[in-house]
Amino acid sequence: MKNIGLIGCGNIAETYFRSQEYFNNINFIACADINEVAAKDCAANYNIKAQTVEEIISNKDVDIILNLTIPQAHYEVSKKVLQAGKHVYCEKPMSLKFNEAKELFDLAQSNNLYLGNAPDTFLGGGGQLSKEIIDEGRIGNILTGNFIFAFPGVQTFHPNPESWFQKGGGPVIDMGPYFFTALVNLLGPAKNVRSRGKKFSDSRVYEAGPKKGKEFEVEMATSYMFDIEFMNGAIVQGFISFDVENHLRNHMELYGTKGSIIVPDPNMFGGPVKVSYKLGSDWEDLSVENMPLGKTNIINHSGRSNEAPKQSNYRGIGLSEMIYAIENKLKHKCNGELALHVLDMIESTMIAAEEKKEIELRSTCEQPKAFSEEKVKLLLKNKI
Repeated sequence: MKNIGLIGCGNIAETYFRSQEYFNNINFIACADINEVAAKDCAANYNIKAQTVEEIISNKDVDIILNLTIPQAHYEVSKKVLQAGKHVYCEKPMSLKFNEAKELFDLAQSNNLYLGNAPDTFLGGGGQLSKEIIDEGRIGNILTGNFIFAFPGVQTFHPNPESWFQKGGGPVIDMGPYFFTALVNLLGPAKNVRSRGKKFSDSRVYEAGPKKGKEFEVEMATSYMFDIEFMNGAIVQGFISFDVENHLRNHMELYGTKGSIIVPDPNMFGGPVKVSYKLGSDWEDLSVENMPLGKTNIINHSGRSNEAPKQSNYRGIGLSEMIYAIENKLKHKCNGELALHVLDMIESTMIAAEEKKEIELRSTCEQPKAFSEEKVKLLLKNKI
């Protein structure tokens, strides 16, 4: 059993603590935050030790650091962890800059350390059933596709949304990791990207928390339209936005030579997956409720009309699988190579919009292999 120390006791921390209910090898022993009160409250809630960031990184009882700090701090914190000789699993993105992420990847490699990175949602029932259908050639070779993720913005629910609208932030760095990782899982690495982005207003209004009603500055484009060409020849169009009140799509459609597939929301783990094989034929719903990482387990209170009221959320499986890989000297699925390539896709999308030209990606990665139910069950507690 590896002991985990958590840095960053914000909103997402509760989700990872809940993963202890599902996975048999996740064991938190300490937490830290630059806000001392937040760390102490977190420690009290989960019966673990509160420490400073420096103390938890140097704690000899901690084997792995889970980095849940704000995106602007991911690089600095992960670098300190790796320099201290500890494995690290970080929330998305690995860094705000590709060059910094490449430095982290090289640092981990040179020190034989594991560098893991969210998202892990592609390991869920929806992502894995979609992968099975495509890998088996049931809808032929994927030629094209499209996806949308759009809502009014993080300020609608988060008390401190500023970082999402500052330089280095924006909707692509926020939600792109889910869709881009899902696409690499299904299609393999990307080749190039073309993009347009726009900032529609210079300020936003806080809609939650103690600053509700006040304004804050917007520095980044808040909507992006783009197309990505993959190494296998497929071209996929995307739209990611913080400027849309309502829509009826929160999924991905991929079109093959023998049929089409609707891949469910890659921000979550469930389904259903939908397939259609002939022009004018009905869409077949394929449930993932019987898959170990597809069963509905939460009620969604976001209130967004484009999100299902019930969801499957097994965040933490990527961390659990990395721990298993460390103990068995295997390559983990949410690995640094994959995360680095996804960040390359993200940064290239934003650069392409700024420079108004096609951008060739600087990296590649191995397409993730299927995550079999037998391997999933090795990590599960009996209650799932």
